Amino acid sequence: MVKVGFIGLGKMGLNMALNVTDKGWSVVGFDANESAREKAKAKGLTVADTEDVLLSQLDEPKVVLLSTPAGPTTNGLVKELTDKLHAGDIIIDSGNSYYKDSQENFRVATEKEIHFVDCGTSGGMSGARYGACLMVGGEEAVVKQLEGFFTDLAIEDGYLYAGKPGSGHYLKMVHNGIEYGMMEAIGEGFAVLEESDYDFEMADVAKCWANGSVIRSWLIDLMVDAFKQDPNLDDIEGIIDANGEAKWTVQEALDLDIPLPVIASSLYVRNASKIENSFSNRVVASLRNGFGGHALYKKGE
Repeated sequence: MVKVGFIGLGKMGLNMALNVTDKGWSVVGFDANESAREKAKAKGLTVADTEDVLLSQLDEPKVVLLSTPAGPTTNGLVKELTDKLHAGDIIIDSGNSYYKDSQENFRVATEKEIHFVDCGTSGGMSGARYGACLMVGGEEAVVKQLEGFFTDLAIEDGYLYAGKPGSGHYLKMVHNGIEYGMMEAIGEGFAVLEESDYDFEMADVAKCWANGSVIRSWLIDLMVDAFKQDPNLDDIEGIIDANGEAKWTVQEALDLDIPLPVIASSLYVRNASKIENSFSNRVVASLRNGFGGHALYKKGE
């Protein structure tokens, strides 16, 4: 087993690092945020105080996994690392990067004979900690070198080699577009119940649907917990952030002339949520917080 360097010890990165550490992998982590480093140390993880120290502690070939915000942060970090790493080293991007960015990052790394692997990661914080769903793209021979790592990080049957560079993040992009649509449908359904003449206990409804119904799912399970904590979601503002994945999915569908009415509508609802406070939006906001720890806007804050 090679030692793996984790850059980014936030909600996902720290949990993934702890996950593979439990499986016997040697890990050293780094985060630009001091409090994140201290939290990781308190969890027993070996943590470097600088990026350069982290790199110095890795074996050859060096394997560095990024769990950092998609876009300029991750893209800039890839360029920075390609100046510090050597031929044969490997960069894994486990974030929600746009697949076209990953294609470009692959090109940038390849110019210096450094390998780049794009890893779409699903399952939220609990998946990261105890078994994620991984969609991995890149050169097949390189990914095969890391297959034991990905298999240990993933839940059983939750690892897929997706194909050529960019394919892992392409799959995650479409996955998240579907996720938007599913959450929006759940939110709208509960909104109908909330406005009806019946006095439904939402937690009981969600619990019933979570057991044996056609729509049973982890998302419905999360609503059981959310309604138990706040039966009418009164403490939540119906503001739903959008991280970009559904927008990318809709843009891709337009390029391919594929209609995506549900996913597109769910994206527009999120945009509209900035100016309204509907019950369905409060449901979706609760779901996002439940699986991914995404920001939850409380009334009065």
